[in-house]
Amino acid sequence: MTETLPAPLAGSVDTPTKTAGHVIVDTLEAHGVKRTYVVPGESYLDVLDGLHHSEIDTVVCRHEGGATYMAEADGKMHPVPGVAMVTRGPGAANAHVGLHTAWQDSTPLVLFVGLIPYEHREKEAFQEFDPKAWFGTGAKRVMVLDHAERASEIVAEAMFAAVSGRPGPVVVGLPEDIIKKQVPARLHPPIPVAYGGMTVTDWKSLNEALKESEKPLFIFGGNDWTDEGASEFTKWLEAHHIPAAAEWRCEGTVPFDSPSYVGPIGYGRPKPTFDLLEETDLLVFVGTVPGDVITDGFNIRQNWDQKNFLVTIDPALRGRSGPVSHQIVAKPDVFVRDLVRMELDVKDSWKEWTNRMRGEQERFAALPDPAPGDGAARMATLMANLVPKLPHDAMVTFGAGEHTNWAHRYFPTNGYASMLSARNGSMGYSIPSAVAASLSYPERTVVSIAGDGEFLMNGQELATAAQYGARPLVVVMDNQEYGTIRTHQERDYPERISGTQLQNPDFAKMAEAFGGFGVRVEADADVPAAVEAALAANQAGTFALIHLIVEQRVKAY
Repeated sequence: MTETLPAPLAGSVDTPTKTAGHVIVDTLEAHGVKRTYVVPGESYLDVLDGLHHSEIDTVVCRHEGGATYMAEADGKMHPVPGVAMVTRGPGAANAHVGLHTAWQDSTPLVLFVGLIPYEHREKEAFQEFDPKAWFGTGAKRVMVLDHAERASEIVAEAMFAAVSGRPGPVVVGLPEDIIKKQVPARLHPPIPVAYGGMTVTDWKSLNEALKESEKPLFIFGGNDWTDEGASEFTKWLEAHHIPAAAEWRCEGTVPFDSPSYVGPIGYGRPKPTFDLLEETDLLVFVGTVPGDVITDGFNIRQNWDQKNFLVTIDPALRGRSGPVSHQIVAKPDVFVRDLVRMELDVKDSWKEWTNRMRGEQERFAALPDPAPGDGAARMATLMANLVPKLPHDAMVTFGAGEHTNWAHRYFPTNGYASMLSARNGSMGYSIPSAVAASLSYPERTVVSIAGDGEFLMNGQELATAAQYGARPLVVVMDNQEYGTIRTHQERDYPERISGTQLQNPDFAKMAEAFGGFGVRVEADADVPAAVEAALAANQAGTFALIHLIVEQRVKAY
């Protein structure tokens, strides 16, 4: 009788070993992570040591909020979750803003947080905090690596949790002493993700609803698309003369120049697009749901007799408001895979409906006169001179504020993830996301439109851009105030300005100090030359910044 020998025990001479920190890095690499954004800390030095010889690029950031924003932008652009690494206590607190953005924007993100040694726990050690208590309500999962041999498994679970179902952020705590322990170097394989898809019943229900409809409208959104899926979706819409609107700050999935694209729906939306929600007799949401912003505070499209089809992988429909006629549990790409098999007779009413709304969008997005006027610099003049010079695949990033409406109205977004923004209204996103976009797509022109208050929250990440060769073209619209809040203030407390006014530095000189090109513009007559100079510097290989000093209360629409 042949004796069966037992498998080698973990840590035996027959099994290669590494520290848990190095195994974490190896597992990230095996999952396709190309870049991680870090603010270093002594709490996770072994992971940083593992990154030293890794194929993963380590981008050292200036603030944990900036690092997490960069990782969140990565998660929007790519199928693999964005990855950020920060240290315990204060570092984790600073990173929370990016975590909230990923939560409300449904972005796959994994945040690794170094922790105090396991043996020091619950002694109020230096920078101690409870990650599950801090992050438990704002992350899909919060895991702490308490057993070194589970390092690879925990990373695989985190990567899976971030992308499965409705995407979102996951937090992984790394105790300082645990990640230094030697463990078997075996890696946990990636866990397959379910993508859903249309059932026969789903397909027949949508097919019948479209056939009955005279004014159908699709609304696309979310961060769960691919270029291929977006392209096929656009082709199908155009072939059937059916219109599509963009969820707030999600423009580009259906290109700006598509005859089916009829504009954005969100805060500050143009009225024709706003009215679409009540006029359409069939609304199909793909990748998003009718939430707070789309429904204007849960007020629009609330009649339960109206037809709403919701296409989302989240069976809980979290954040939904109003009627649900039918839910299709699917990620956008697999829904589109099934949708394109649906051949429908094109109705004249569809053509008329789409052409009317497309005409409204074209009038809304028509560029102003590029000729400068007298007086102070104007964003209208800048956009009129900048947009015609942009390549077809240009990208735009921005944070929160009234300055963002200039991008919503005029920037030619063509393709998925050509617009990166924070749909949770988080300020400080513009520069970090522009750095991440430029590093991911160094051959593309990345434009960042920032407000003065918004820029000063993470503008120091231009130092990161200089260090790693990112080259965004930054426009800082300086109106010396927190404009969005001033607008609300004027409505609720007219002529009582309080807490919204700003005194700003010379942003052009800041750009130069960080190693880039800067130009300060006060007169509208100087705008065209400033745009030319900034584009030339940008194309020469450096980031460039236009500091545009504008009058207060001048809005895009």
